Formats: sequence, C-alpha cells, structure tokens
Amino acid sequence: MIASRLAEVGAAVAEAARAAGRDPASVGVIAVSKLQPASAIEQAVQAGQRDFGENYAQELRDKTQAIRGATWHFIGPLQRNKVKYVVGVAALIHTVDGPSLCEEIARRAAAAGVVQRCLIQVNVAREPQKSGCDPDALSSLVDAFAAAPSLRLEGLMCIPPAGDAESARGHFRALATLAATESARSGLLLPVLSMGMSGDFKVAIAEGATLVRIGTAIFGERPATR
Repeated sequence: MIASRLAEVGAAVAEAARAAGRDPASVGVIAVSKLQPASAIEQAVQAGQRDFGENYAQELRDKTQAIRGATWHFIGPLQRNKVKYVVGVAALIHTVDGPSLCEEIARRAAAAGVVQRCLIQVNVAREPQKSGCDPDALSSLVDAFAAAPSLRLEGLMCIPPAGDAESARGHFRALATLAATESARSGLLLPVLSMGMSGDFKVAIAEGATLVRIGTAIFGERPATR
C-alpha cells in the first residue's frame, strides 16, 4: 500500500513539475513520518523513498537510531533545549525562526564539528498562533546565518494558513519572492523552497517549491497521539 501510494505521489509531483515547465528532478518529496511506526517507514525505504520528515526532536533521535537508509529532515517547531537531539542528526532543519534558535544551533554544530544545513521558516501570513520569522525580520535573521560558520542557510520554508490549495498560492508566491529578494540582498544562494503538503503540493510546485512535505498521501491518516 505504501509503495503504491509513493508511486502515485511521485507521478503527481512529476506531472505538476512538467505542467509548470520544470524538470521533475528539481522537486524532492519528503515523506512526513511523524508518529508513524518504524515498520511503515521501513516499507517506504524499501520502496525507494529516502527523505523523511519528523516533527518531534526525540522521535527523530530514536528513529535515526532504529532505521537505516533514510535521510532525515526536521520539520516541526524546535525548542532550544531540544536542539541537541537534532543538530548533526537531521540533514536539514526546516524551522529556524529566530536569532536565539539560530545561535543555539550554531553553538551545538560548532561543538560537534559539523556544518548544519538549515532553512528559515517564514510566517508569511503573520498568523499570531503560528511559528515562523516575521517577513520584516527576515533580513536580520539571514545576516545572522551569514555570520555563523557552523551553519549553512539553504533557503526558506512556510506553512500557509488553513484553506484550499488556491488560497495557499499567494503565500507560496510570497515565499519565493522573499527568497529571491534576500538572495540578491545578501549574496547568499537560497535555492531551496520547502512548501506544499498533501493537499496543495501541486500549487506549491507551480510557484517554485523544490521540496514538498507529504504525509497523509503516503502513509494514510497518522495516529492521533504520540
């Protein structure tokens, strides 16, 4: 079942990329595996999936120790006291949203002797209940990354407000514009746009997504509790 769902998602991603005039290889799929059992993730690995996204730091730590053949992304809100579980374990942290978190990740990465790849999560809609850097504060956070040799900023991430796919389009477009603007201002290459989930990834791809985060369409409904 998981293998067939992965094939369907892969075909839909490729179709959306071609419809946008893009190479399907320019869009990566992150299988969102939070709360999923190791057996389900192992099925996905056996079917050829390599990139997986986790929302909880200690769950990420435990799964990386139990499952081989996977590349791990941290895609949930990250507290400073949980950074130790993520740095050097996640290939890419998607959710850096402020200078204090940036500083803690840089400190931990330097101590571990690694260069941690990161994205800045931007609260494009300025929703008060949602994590993410305010667009007006983005430039200063980009500059903080540029000053930290143990970090490598690769792009931006967003989660648009709840709604249908078309309502998300403007937010995806705004993120792409912010990435282009900040790249030109800072001189940093920011090629990665992590945006789009099971319900809106086709629109996200049309607006430039390079990583889409898909859980339900691959694994089905997740368990309700941790």
